[in-house]
Parts: sequence; C-alpha cells; structure tokens
Amino acid sequence: MKKNYAEKTINGNFTLKINPKDTIAWKLMMLIDAATSKEESIEQISHKYGYTREHFYVIKKKYEDNGSQALSDKPKGPKSNYKRTNEIEKHIIRHRFLDPDANSEVIAQKMNQNGHAISQRSVERTISEYDLQKKGYIKQLKKQRERVLRSQNKKQNGIQGKKH
Repeated sequence: MKKNYAEKTINGNFTLKINPKDTIAWKLMMLIDAATSKEESIEQISHKYGYTREHFYVIKKKYEDNGSQALSDKPKGPKSNYKRTNEIEKHIIRHRFLDPDANSEVIAQKMNQNGHAISQRSVERTISEYDLQKKGYIKQLKKQRERVLRSQNKKQNGIQGKKH
C-alpha cells in the first residue's frame, strides 16, 4: 500500500475491523469486496484499497494459486550482500589479521587495488559483524604474532646452530 487508508469495518453479528497495515487481511478484503460488489468496477475497488487494476489481478492470481498466505508482502531490497560476498569478507578478515593496525580506509584501499570494488563503509560493517574492531582484540593479535615470530626465530636459530 502506498497511502494511508482508513480501517474498513464490517458489521454483522459482530464488528470486524480490517487494518490497512495487515496486508494479508487488507488484500483479502479487497478480493471479497470485488467478488461481492455488483455496482463498482474492479478498477474502482482496487483504487479504494490503494492498488491499480493490474495489481489487483496479480493479487487475485496469487490468491487463486496459493491461498491467503501468498498475499503477504515480500521483503523489499537486495536479497543478499551483492558487494560483500563471502570471498570479499574473507579478504577483509585476512587483511585485518595480517595488519591489525590497519583501519577500514586502508583495508578498503588495498582491496580496491587488488581489483575488489568495496567501500570503506562495507569494510567497517564486516569488521564490526565479526567483532574485529575491539581494542583488546588488536592487542591480543599483536601478542600472538610476537609469540609466533619468537618461536620461528628460535627454530631458525636452532637449525643454524646445528649446521655449524
């Protein structure tokens, strides 16, 4: 629905109010209204409920094929992260692990240089989604890297010492 419409009230043995925000009930009410009306045209009825005549027939077809559950509105917007694919997210995480001090701007710049079109904001979202922005996390990574480097140096020194 595009506009704000008033509730429809049906009176009989009891009063039933149909809220326009309840899209399933609203569309079903429009279909019932069209099926029972003899004076109004489909176009008049559909406009009364905020739809075009063409959209009315789309709604009618959905209802005929799949019942009232087919009348629910589908979520709008992108269905997936078309910019932040799994591969892109892996690259961002890899860059973050390789250089914990690099900010999102630097990571986005590196990604763009490598041929992956990504914005700084998308990098920030990925970093925050994986909780890679915490200050304690960066300190922990630095300590871990220092330990790995020390152990690698010890191994290399031990190998060199055996050769001599």
